[in-house]
Amino acid sequence: MRRAGALVLLAPLLMGQAKPELVPDVSQRDIEIAYSFTGAELLLFGAILYPGGRAPGEGERPADIVVVIKGPTDSVVVREKSKVAGIWVNAAQMRYRSAPSFYAMASSRPIRRLVDDRTRAIYELGLDSLQLSPASGAAPQIQQRFDSGLVDLKRRNGLFYEAPGAVEITGGVLYRARLTIPARVPVGRFTAETFLIRDGRVLAAAVRPIEIRKSGFERFVATSADRHAIVYGLVAVGVSFLFGWGAGALWRRF
Repeated sequence: MRRAGALVLLAPLLMGQAKPELVPDVSQRDIEIAYSFTGAELLLFGAILYPGGRAPGEGERPADIVVVIKGPTDSVVVREKSKVAGIWVNAAQMRYRSAPSFYAMASSRPIRRLVDDRTRAIYELGLDSLQLSPASGAAPQIQQRFDSGLVDLKRRNGLFYEAPGAVEITGGVLYRARLTIPARVPVGRFTAETFLIRDGRVLAAAVRPIEIRKSGFERFVATSADRHAIVYGLVAVGVSFLFGWGAGALWRRF
């Protein structure tokens, strides 16, 4: 009787141990942006550790992998243009308290075939499942219009994209995916999230940090503007004045 009771108490722990685990990694943890930076390609790879070291056999449904790279969140204002008297002007706007500056997702299969809408919303799997946090309340149709506009703007700039089928899984254990970091990517602390999905459920998740920062002269300028704003502004005005005076002097001479 005592043994049966002990098994009942240990059942949740044993069930938790029966779940597979992820061992992810990324090819570059630190990306430096210099004047010649034209973008980078990140390789996200890793292994799936199944209980007992046994991979799914024949007849068992294989697991799927989804990897997501997110940039730091920013406060963003989206403005909608309207044509008034033949001129395009800003008509309405919406501010978002926190929107990811960068979002890229790769999956072994299209995400809608892996999980339902609720699960996608919980883990923000897909561009249409991002939690954008508008600062003010608006009618659902208006908010949806601005959300779509923000996502479309980021997508056209190469900062938001999805890559279904880009994750390769070998032997049901090893996986890898390549995601592109564009040249105009913002700097800051990024995260590479990996999700293990099977039968419509997220069985495991793991996160690895990625740091993107400026280097060389660009880093000096950015640091100076951030730490010594007044001096930086005076120097910028002085340099502009010297360039203007020099151009005028050359123009008068020739």
